[in-house]
Amino acid sequence: MTDISPLQWRKSSYSNGSGGNCIEMAELKCGETAVRDSKDPGGPVVGVSHRAWVDFVGAVRDGLLG
Repeated sequence: MTDISPLQWRKSSYSNGSGGNCIEMAELKCGETAVRDSKDPGGPVVGVSHRAWVDFVGAVRDGLLG
């Protein structure tokens, strides 16, 4: 298991800080991406490949996920 305590978590620039549905991501040293719910930073973390993260962000940007 990877220690996530020193990670630099980032939220979308579209997040307005008003408690909306946001996720945060952090890049892992192994090249994967960690994703978590910004409202529950101590909760579960999902690890995905860099390719999966790029594909997800592209699908959101292109309006393919609703």
